[in-house]
Amino acid sequence: MGTSEEDIDRLLGKLTPRARALLLSGATTWRTRAEPAVGLRELVMSDGPVGVRGQAWDERSTSVLLPSATALAATWDEALVERLGGLLAAEARRKGVHVLLAPTLNLHRSPLGGRHFECFSEDPELTGRIGAALIRGVQAGGVAATAKHYVANDSETDRLTVDVRVGERALREVYLVPFEAAVAAGVRLVMAGYNAVDGTTMTASDLLTDPLKSEWGFDGVVVSDWGAVRDTVPTARAALDLAMPGPDGPWGEALAGAVADGGVPEAAVDDKARRLLRLAARCGALGDERPPAPVPTRTRDVRALARRAVAAGAVLLRNRDVLPLDADRLGTVAVIGAHAARTRTQGGGSAGVFPQGEVSVLDGIRAALRGRARVVHVPGPRPDGPAPALDATTCTDPRSGRPGVLLRVLDATGAELYAERRAGGRLLEPRLVPGAHTVEISAMLRPRTGGRWTLGVAGFGRMSLSLDGHVLLDGAYPPLTDDPAIVHVNPPARYATAGLAAGRDVLLVARRELAPGTGRATVVSAAPPAPDVAVSLAEAARAARSADAAIVVVGTTEHGESEGYDRTTLALGDTQDALVHAVAAANPRTVAVVNSGGPVEMPWREAVGAVLLAWFPGQEGGGGLADVLFGRAEPGGRLPTTWPAALADAPVTRTRPVDGRLSYTEGLHVGYRGWLRERRTPAYWFGHGLGYTAWAYEELTVPSGWRAGEELTVCVRVRNTGGRAGREVVQVYLARPPGPVDRPERWFAGYETVHAGPGQAVTARVRIPARALRHWSAEEHAWRIEPGPCRVLAGRSAGDLPLAAEVVVRPAG
Repeated sequence: MGTSEEDIDRLLGKLTPRARALLLSGATTWRTRAEPAVGLRELVMSDGPVGVRGQAWDERSTSVLLPSATALAATWDEALVERLGGLLAAEARRKGVHVLLAPTLNLHRSPLGGRHFECFSEDPELTGRIGAALIRGVQAGGVAATAKHYVANDSETDRLTVDVRVGERALREVYLVPFEAAVAAGVRLVMAGYNAVDGTTMTASDLLTDPLKSEWGFDGVVVSDWGAVRDTVPTARAALDLAMPGPDGPWGEALAGAVADGGVPEAAVDDKARRLLRLAARCGALGDERPPAPVPTRTRDVRALARRAVAAGAVLLRNRDVLPLDADRLGTVAVIGAHAARTRTQGGGSAGVFPQGEVSVLDGIRAALRGRARVVHVPGPRPDGPAPALDATTCTDPRSGRPGVLLRVLDATGAELYAERRAGGRLLEPRLVPGAHTVEISAMLRPRTGGRWTLGVAGFGRMSLSLDGHVLLDGAYPPLTDDPAIVHVNPPARYATAGLAAGRDVLLVARRELAPGTGRATVVSAAPPAPDVAVSLAEAARAARSADAAIVVVGTTEHGESEGYDRTTLALGDTQDALVHAVAAANPRTVAVVNSGGPVEMPWREAVGAVLLAWFPGQEGGGGLADVLFGRAEPGGRLPTTWPAALADAPVTRTRPVDGRLSYTEGLHVGYRGWLRERRTPAYWFGHGLGYTAWAYEELTVPSGWRAGEELTVCVRVRNTGGRAGREVVQVYLARPPGPVDRPERWFAGYETVHAGPGQAVTARVRIPARALRHWSAEEHAWRIEPGPCRVLAGRSAGDLPLAAEVVVRPAG
């Protein structure tokens, strides 16, 4: 029998006002407070849009790593995303996690948004549908999901302080829509962002009450983003329920005191505590309630599902009869590019996990062609970007001689408190013991090539870096920000160069003092001298010319897409662009694979035979992409956001506030809507994506009338005109004639997927929700629907809609 509301009220009555107030702050970074008097146990939270990290940043505590959120949205497959949510729930239970801090429901407002890989789409309807599917999957597995970051937290520049100015109508029709869908799906937490909206920080915003708790009826917990609560009374008087992390912060004892002196009403705190107890009951952390037992999952099944997700989200942007490649007719395949061997599987920031293993594109292709064709890899020029962290392939622990590094924690005298071997030079949370003063990371580095190496150490505070006892760097580097994603996860690096001889071991030692406010992260990196670009391009072209097919992999680098800062360019850089041009010129059967979380410029897209978008594909990326390249699976993805040919073409680009304010002057016209309004043509429209067959759109059937407030079903007949069975994503958009209400030229309203064999015709029944017609009246502060004609358009993308019909909207009743 579950815990009832009467039970929760009875338990609440056992607590004093002070005890209730103290429940509303975290006990640690990732745990809430326990209260034995009412049987309340700690709730454990974890970041986890693509994997469940748990409470520790430790590469020895690995996680299943799924494709990026952009890749999940690109599947346009809610059933699959729901299954992936179930996989995340199983991972959470395995790690003792009650609350998963996912999904991220912010929008791709500008292509420069640094955290787009963690968000789903530029369109609110698609974001809401995919987000709701993930929520359903997570929560069906007995774990609470969290819709974040409420609201208009769509870029990273000055994200802790930015004041977003957005009109009431755009806020309602665009930015709040995915969160409304999350509440309708039963989400158990909503996270209030760092930013302000129209002058009020979100942790104190009236938007937490209306529409979230009042109009939508959200009965869960509103939790702050980590460190987003900066004062006591204004946030406590608002509808924020839980301040994280703890134990220090503006709530805690300060909140209890504010309740005692009347600054915060007891009733407000009672409602917050009631919601926390309700959440604990739902998560099995109250009284006799217990969370579901961890369900053992076979590694083979987990990997197969993650691999299937890669292919389902891969978007074939262009194909000049090159893909799929026939493995039985290939003698030699040239795989070119640094990203082929070191495929970037995830974006940077707090969402990152240490995966159980990673299959690179090169690994996947080699496995697919083993015993059938020869695979030649040429790295090409080194992409622009920072030196990578040391890993087990580049160094050894100087004490044991085993692959990895030696971590030592020292006291103020330099005496060793403890030591352990770690897998690499990226250490985000060393185990600290009493008296800890300094973290030391040392490694024996054996250069494979000689020359001027770049060596670095990242972190804040006093740091040093030495090579064979010679000091290369020594200085104090105070944090210039209190952004936790930068301070604790992705701090800047300081570099020095040194001449190293090939094959001669050298001892690299980095030290960082552990001072308050300097964060947890210490990263030691090393990079060999960059090869001559002209020589590398010539080598790549030779390999491509001698092969039956060439696969060139390019993408963004470690600090190009990350939480904590926005991008400044969509360019991949001159060397990567030159690499694709050189390979394409040498072999017309060139496939360009793009390894990025969001849009990039592709000035070579017309020169190659095919362009395949891999996103950040997760741990099984190489296997899933090989399935697509060699035709074992169809590229299932469709773009969840519009890709410009060049940044300058994009209608909305600005992410940098002016005088602390970021104005959403485009209003409703976000993404493809802005492109339509400006009469601009992108490289690829929202919804675009090719499969391995062709489709003809034959007929669109709509009812003659559409009663306001009711769902509409339209029928779209399509025919597979190709020679292979396939899947099509049939998309429907709406348009209204010009009138007194400003509207987008057209807007996405619904979709359905169909499967058909060669020559077969099928009918997609696309359900259009009643909300697709409504607009928000800022004058009346209410939803309204205009009667009159409405055009219904159907096709393959926002820019390819061959079928149209008209329906008359009639008043409700």
